[in-house]
Amino acid sequence: MAGENGVWPRCGATITRETDVGGAQDGLELAEALGPLEAGGRIAEIGRRFGDRAIATTSAGAQAPVMLHLIARHAPEIPVVFIDTGFHFPETYVYLERLREAIDVKVEIYAPTLTAARLEAVHGRLWEGDEAALARYSLLTKVEPMDRALRDHRAAAWISGLRRAHSKERARRELVDRQGQTLKLYPILDWTDEDVAGYMLAHDLPAHPLLERGYVSIGDWHSTRPLEDGMTPEETRFNGIRRECGLHIDSQVSDYRI
Repeated sequence: MAGENGVWPRCGATITRETDVGGAQDGLELAEALGPLEAGGRIAEIGRRFGDRAIATTSAGAQAPVMLHLIARHAPEIPVVFIDTGFHFPETYVYLERLREAIDVKVEIYAPTLTAARLEAVHGRLWEGDEAALARYSLLTKVEPMDRALRDHRAAAWISGLRRAHSKERARRELVDRQGQTLKLYPILDWTDEDVAGYMLAHDLPAHPLLERGYVSIGDWHSTRPLEDGMTPEETRFNGIRRECGLHIDSQVSDYRI
């Protein structure tokens, strides 16, 4: 892979699945425009089309510096949001502050209406439950604050750092997608783990401290495990019940934008 003053892959594939985006932007045309571009070019094009009507999210996880750096360089007008569930690792909170300083990017914090203590007292340890309990947990701690962020910014598009290499489910995603009422864009969808590592090395971006302890996918402390022998990366989250945290699945709530 190669890129101007850095390292990122070029994707030559054109998205062929049309996505209805409600008329604001034609999904098929946008996918065709973004497909041949490098990641930086994709983000610049999104910024040109949407300006501050696009919103990006960061998980402050293992690959977070890549998207933050790309946005800071190519479309700094795009707001970046961090969803603070109240259950992130202490190392993740410290890491986010380090990234803010290292990359010189502004990150807005959105949190649930319930504090972590109140959530557990009222609803119990939902993260230890079945699929329905996990969905409820995600709705309360991630989907609701994300929906609020989209509304506050009157966002027409949501930029995420999802990659096909993350999981079997994400391997089926396209560059331009739709979740509920919201257009979703994945500028580094086609990047490999090697692409991410190469970009971080080329730009001297700091690594998440939990990587040294065997974590490969970093979410909330109570539902994230280090990778052990015989495990797949997908099995390090939610005891292998699910890989998706719920933020990137249609909420099925009619009043929400996602």
